[in-house]
Amino acid sequence: MKDLYTILGVERSASSDEIKKAHRKLARELHPDANPGDEKTEERFKEVQAAYDVLGDAEKRAQYDRGGFAAGGPNVGGFGGGAPVDFDVGSLGDLFGGLFSGGQRSQGATRGRDLETSVTLSFDDSLKGLAVKVPVEADTTCSACAGSGAAPGTTPISCPDCGGRGVVSQDQGPFALSQACPRCRGNGRIVENPCPTCHGAGTQRRTRRYQVRIPAGAKNGTKIRLPGKGESGRNGGPAGDLYVTARVESSPIFTRRGADLVIEVPVSYPEAALGADVDVPTPEGRVSLKVPAGTSDGRTLRIAGHGAPRLNGDGRGDLLARIRIAVPAKLTAKEREAIEALRDVSHADPREHLVTS
Repeated sequence: MKDLYTILGVERSASSDEIKKAHRKLARELHPDANPGDEKTEERFKEVQAAYDVLGDAEKRAQYDRGGFAAGGPNVGGFGGGAPVDFDVGSLGDLFGGLFSGGQRSQGATRGRDLETSVTLSFDDSLKGLAVKVPVEADTTCSACAGSGAAPGTTPISCPDCGGRGVVSQDQGPFALSQACPRCRGNGRIVENPCPTCHGAGTQRRTRRYQVRIPAGAKNGTKIRLPGKGESGRNGGPAGDLYVTARVESSPIFTRRGADLVIEVPVSYPEAALGADVDVPTPEGRVSLKVPAGTSDGRTLRIAGHGAPRLNGDGRGDLLARIRIAVPAKLTAKEREAIEALRDVSHADPREHLVTS
């Protein structure tokens, strides 16, 4: 005998709301429509539904808690003696985004599809932020029939085969399983006089332009969501959303590392050896960077607060200046003479650490 609470994955002390939530979660995962042809999952679905038929009813649950069902009482997939429980998949409530309600289809109302598009912007614009207009081609509610699909002056009729429910039941032994009505294709309605503008679809293909605000500090791949700007819903359903992805062009100067920007700063050997103040470009303009005496090639110096704006609005990142010592390809006579003099007086051996015994 299988424990009903275990089947639903809840404690025996679970509230009715917790039992309902667990049932809905399992029913979504195991529903035959989501697992076509999977007999094992279908059996598990029947088991879950039958368990909920008991635990979801206060009187049946109390009877079960007192010791199960006596012979002749409800049989829940092998949980007790007697006749099997009959259930109808069509009465599972709004398991699938509100498609069912009290065993009745909500007249085919479905949410519109989400749409995606992208916008390309320069590196500088990604740091500053800007407003751009993006064209989006999508199905929108037909202006002639207001989305009903019926010719102006007429209305769709309730499907006579399913009574407007959008589903029909099929007996499966002790169970009654539901499937989409083949006549109305699950809409619950039939359009006898199609709209001449949209030919009964209820939607029209149009191109709309939406203004999108790209936030300062947007990175390559940043997505901006525009609620309700996707495809129109059908039969009164809500519209989907529009997602705009930012495609940021690379910069010839900066490399991005999160909110920090990295820049390579060439310095001469005298500047690195003796120290110097050098001008460095930042997104807001040039600043002076102090290069300490004895700076080696590859050392990174941090300029706080001169990186990219953080998307959460919490200030800016830093500018990381990576020092590169520039070696001249050609020397003047005086430069050669000075470097040779430096060589003659220098006693440091930069390869001393490479000497082995």
